[in-house]
Amino acid sequence: MEIKIHKGRPEDLSHRLEKEIKCYELLDSIGVEYIRADHDEAFDMDTCDAVGAALGTDICKNLFLCNRQQTEFHMLLMPGKKKFKTKDISAQINSSRLSFAGEEHMAALLGLTPGSVTILGLMNDTNKKVHLIIDKDLLKEHDSIGVHPCINTSTLKLSMEALLDKVIPALGHEPTFVELPWYTEED
Repeated sequence: MEIKIHKGRPEDLSHRLEKEIKCYELLDSIGVEYIRADHDEAFDMDTCDAVGAALGTDICKNLFLCNRQQTEFHMLLMPGKKKFKTKDISAQINSSRLSFAGEEHMAALLGLTPGSVTILGLMNDTNKKVHLIIDKDLLKEHDSIGVHPCINTSTLKLSMEALLDKVIPALGHEPTFVELPWYTEED
């Protein structure tokens, strides 16, 4: 896979999607500096790991979840290497059993497609239907993270400080912090 590294937004936006351009506009408007990697579509963590290595950061898992009734929606950010089990988070957020939300909810609430789930998609959740959840280990282990600009052919390296102090407040989604366990391969 070819990965091209750039500083900031693309110079030529003519071949970029509107939702991607909105991400650059948001980050630029709040004074967040970022490094951008352009690459082939990233649909799995192995591909994301290669992009993360090129950027010198880890790519976090961004999971879009919902309760059984599909009335409560959550975006979970957690370390990419961590195994996820829904039972570990349900009690911490006082929710019924969680599962992955469907494409239709992802598109309607966040304007995203599978493989492109990103915290930046919360800018499209103007009605605040999606709750932001962050695993505390993401903060402990990373000084920066890689996130998609609402499309999975680019990844942005953001400092954790900028994410917490500028991006999340600009998105208007107060995070809930949880502690998810680390599992071994046998678990």
